[in-house]
Amino acid sequence: MGEKRIIYMDHAATTYTRPDVVDAMLPYFTEHFGNPSSIYSIARETKNAVETSRAQVANALGAEPDEIYFTSGGTESDNWAIKGVAFANRKRGNHIITSQIEHHAVIHTCKFLEKEGFEVTYLPVDQYGLVSPDDLEKAITDKTILVSIMYANNEIGTIEPIAELGAIARKHKVYFHTDAVQAIGSVPIDVNAQNIDLLSLSAHKFYGPKGVGALYIRKGVRIENLLHGGGQERRRRAGTENIPGIVGLGKAIELTTSDITAHSAQMRAMRDRLIKGILDTIPNARLNGHPEKRLPGNVNISFEFIEGESMLLWLDDEGICASTGSACTSGSLEPSHVLLATGLPVEISHGSLRLTIGDANKEQDINILLDVLPKVVSRLRDMSPLYKKIDKERKCDV
Repeated sequence: MGEKRIIYMDHAATTYTRPDVVDAMLPYFTEHFGNPSSIYSIARETKNAVETSRAQVANALGAEPDEIYFTSGGTESDNWAIKGVAFANRKRGNHIITSQIEHHAVIHTCKFLEKEGFEVTYLPVDQYGLVSPDDLEKAITDKTILVSIMYANNEIGTIEPIAELGAIARKHKVYFHTDAVQAIGSVPIDVNAQNIDLLSLSAHKFYGPKGVGALYIRKGVRIENLLHGGGQERRRRAGTENIPGIVGLGKAIELTTSDITAHSAQMRAMRDRLIKGILDTIPNARLNGHPEKRLPGNVNISFEFIEGESMLLWLDDEGICASTGSACTSGSLEPSHVLLATGLPVEISHGSLRLTIGDANKEQDINILLDVLPKVVSRLRDMSPLYKKIDKERKCDV
């Protein structure tokens, strides 16, 4: 008998690196290894490679190449955008606005800044995880210097009204940052049309390598450096460049945005089939996030009377890789701050399952999951004293 096929449905946590991306990177480990800060020919080759990638990222975002700065990933980009703007503009104001459902790279950065004398407003969201433009408008004061709202939520997949939120910030002459880590390759982005001043991204979320990302900084934005040292990245981000990673990021973003319409349609079809199949076959289950304004590959469902971690273990035993939420908090016993912000009770939040579809998936995977998951949920509920009690009461009422 052959090995059981692994069904990977955790693309929001990370993606595999595409073979053609790896092929593009390989020469920069060996043949083209020069430090781009040097002046000899092999160094010029690597410098040209960096600038090619910079242009590829800029093209994907509708930006200019000299507005793109390479980083180690989304976390660094978020930290740089928020801390950099905060410290560079603190004489003008000390107020920052974000949302209650941001990634911890944003929320923890804002918590740090509160200790440094900044005031932070954490906007609420509705039951679908949407930030209200009216709430943003009301929260802005004459001390507000930055608004940071994620493009799409990493747990529930809800896509925020970025262009509208950005327009409000621009009207009040406040910088607007968006963590677009989950959005690249899933939805088209235009930083000018959507009024975005700063944008964070990470290569490993769109079939590129881990350990490399970028920050878009609109020309004219006042921002301090996060890292100090050499004069790399036009004296904005010190440290010898990760050339293979940067080359891989450029190639990956070019590939993932070139067929974005067709690719998103394919993911959306599998997503909708999976959501319908789960909700039709498993009672006491609810979809989290907006039913339509959501990432094409995101499925987040809560099941009453069971624990999400138990589901993951049983699914893993069946060769299915999933998660209960953000990969950055997978070891936490705390309920998801995102689900709680949408008004979901703690006990139901604990029974959430996130399935994120991507290029590793086929229609066959949906079939297998729709066969396996109802059995897993049924077995776990059979072991739940609470479910047995409620099920018995329901039968008595009939």
